[in-house]
Amino acid sequence: MILTTEQHLAAKVRADFPILQDKINGKPLVYLDNASTSQKPLQVLKTWQNYYEHTNANAHRGIHTLSSKATEAYENARQKIATFVNATSAQEIIYTRNATEGINLVASTWGGKNLQPGDEIILSVMEHHSNLIPWQQIAQRTGAVLRFVELTDTQEFNVDQFKTLLSNRTKLVSIVHVSNTLGCINPIQDITALAHHYGAKVLIDACQSTPHLKLDVQAIDCDWLAASGHKMCAPTGIGFLYGKLDVLKEMPPFLGGGKMIAEVFLDHATYADIPYRFEAGTPATGEAIALGAAVDYLTAIGMDKIQAYEHELTAYLFEQLNTIPSITIYGSKPNADGSGRAALASFTCGTINPYQLAQVLDQAGIAIRAGQYCTQPLHRILGVPCTARVSPYFYNTREEIDTFISAFKEAIPFVIALQCQAR
Repeated sequence: MILTTEQHLAAKVRADFPILQDKINGKPLVYLDNASTSQKPLQVLKTWQNYYEHTNANAHRGIHTLSSKATEAYENARQKIATFVNATSAQEIIYTRNATEGINLVASTWGGKNLQPGDEIILSVMEHHSNLIPWQQIAQRTGAVLRFVELTDTQEFNVDQFKTLLSNRTKLVSIVHVSNTLGCINPIQDITALAHHYGAKVLIDACQSTPHLKLDVQAIDCDWLAASGHKMCAPTGIGFLYGKLDVLKEMPPFLGGGKMIAEVFLDHATYADIPYRFEAGTPATGEAIALGAAVDYLTAIGMDKIQAYEHELTAYLFEQLNTIPSITIYGSKPNADGSGRAALASFTCGTINPYQLAQVLDQAGIAIRAGQYCTQPLHRILGVPCTARVSPYFYNTREEIDTFISAFKEAIPFVIALQCQAR
């Protein structure tokens, strides 16, 4: 049998992920909730463990050997991230706890300094709460106004309507790259060019794209880009914010405290250079170094290979989902080769409760998501209280998709019976 790209890749990497060998409720784990968080390979886990066993010290806080080693590893990881997204300098990479913190950083610093009453912020109706709430809060503080890009008939970003929202009042456009609910890949390079024509700044929420697509912030030309490490094979509690150097230099500090200062007096202080101005307090040094290891791991595989594999897996996933009666999959359809959208599918199936479906599948060892995925406004627009979501990654296989589909079909009459009993 000739193996596909996907099968070659999955077969090559699965041994790197110890958790994939586990059993859940007595069944082999089929982990299909990667849009929520990814699993971690041994290469990342060992890097994290090695730091705490042999290098643990406060980075940038001492001249002794351990601190010097920790600082070097911490800054090497920053350079790896910069290279990964093609930033012009490691100075353009700010460590954050997650993408949420990165977006809040921009909203509080740049937004608090630059937004005035009547200025407009353009978002889309598909935004994650992390790219909605901070802008609601800063709009309330500054008097700025929120505008929203709606969906097309195929449930994608409405570029034509976006153009009608742009004006000289537009000061910021903050858009998700890949929707965690619809799976659509938004045309961020075009969005950025259109926004810049009006002098607006652009922030990209890249949580769902950084693990799956090869990103080039210089080609995108965005002013900021936020990502979380835990979705790209790194630990939780670490992420990064890319920002153009000239933009970052104009932004005031986010949090006050140690490390972000140059000199401190009793009545005033001066602040450190970029990026340390935005990294107050003791950093998550081990997690940052492990994020660098995750970047190494993904780079060694090749983002082009990951994307090609996901096309194949997406085509197969949608083909199999469409064999299930009464299923509704949200977002646009993939192309015949599986390209054109992310490797995730949010769906409903008749009157079946997504939460009960996820619970029944869990008994079979299959982990999928059910809920609103921090996109409550979007679910209201879709007209459903919640959906179920399946989201594979490069360590998943077609056989796991088959296992999921078979268990899904078997679960349907069981869930319907449960719902009837509940009535």
